Amino acid sequence: MIGKATLADYAADGPADGDGGQGDMSRPVTIAFIAESAGVSVPTVSKVINGKSGVSADTRARVEALVNEFGYRKPTGANRNNVVELVFRELKHMWAVEIIRGVERVARRHRVGLMVSEFGLHDTAEPTWDDTVSRRPNCVLSVAQLSEAEREQLKAKGIPFVVFDPATELPDDVPFVGATNWSGGRAATRHLTELGHRRIAMISGPQDQLYCCARLDGYRSALQAAGLPVDPELVAYAPLTSEDGCVAARSLLALAERPTAIFAANDLQALGVYQAAREAGLRIPDDLSVVGFDDLPVVAWVDPPLTTVHQPLTEMAAAATELALTLGRGEEAPQVGLEIATTLTVRASTAPPKN
Repeated sequence: MIGKATLADYAADGPADGDGGQGDMSRPVTIAFIAESAGVSVPTVSKVINGKSGVSADTRARVEALVNEFGYRKPTGANRNNVVELVFRELKHMWAVEIIRGVERVARRHRVGLMVSEFGLHDTAEPTWDDTVSRRPNCVLSVAQLSEAEREQLKAKGIPFVVFDPATELPDDVPFVGATNWSGGRAATRHLTELGHRRIAMISGPQDQLYCCARLDGYRSALQAAGLPVDPELVAYAPLTSEDGCVAARSLLALAERPTAIFAANDLQALGVYQAAREAGLRIPDDLSVVGFDDLPVVAWVDPPLTTVHQPLTEMAAAATELALTLGRGEEAPQVGLEIATTLTVRASTAPPKN
């Protein structure tokens, strides 16, 4: 999470307009200085300066009075570095390579530098966002999900940002690029119902992840459209790893009436299903059909090659970078949010069920 702001962290922010202010001009007039003087947080001052809601009338009046007294100016983009910073919470997943490839392609075309940062999870003790702010990138593309305080900190420094594939609901004014997760989940499940499967299980991801919920909703919609019941017994929840996918698949395959097909929320989980099927002596697709989601390059080379929903990670990353650079130039974006279509890639891991 964001550590406590210091005056040094914000020393480059908004210098006073000449000597017209009446405050102590031996100290830099920064947003942190205004916050300290008002006895409020930096995000609160940022909300007042940017005309956002969520601040009491008394606090707003106090902050505005200090802004006028000390002659604070909002920072401009003139002193930002010609770099796009790509931020991950964790860099261990294979799909990170596809995202980096898309960002690098656009950055190179625009002759903009690229910096990749790994921040760790939200409970990290490292003040990593302060580091990003102090580097003053032209813009930030965050695969990490930005908290309100983190968004306000970037806004306070005049650093535009875009969220990649949001995991949680965002305010309407937060720019993002995502994928059609609901349609992808529906297409995957519809493919299995059209093959004749009637007992279709799903391994979903964490229930607090927006895109996982959308894929699960698409699965349910396709079952209902096919006139099939949505059986809670056939839905398992697991982290998006092959190990956890394997554990979830073992429990599904151990049911008295096991599923004839499993749709996994991502390709890594699907690879875990492959392992569980081998342990159970089941052949794919003869005894069990499997569908994944993402279409990572590796799944075309497993045995049998995996049928999966193609999430255009590279294209999504390229579009997100274009959006971030547009905002970085101070231009108005054509749209705040963009969803790029997913498509089903059919390979050899799915087949009609045995009679």
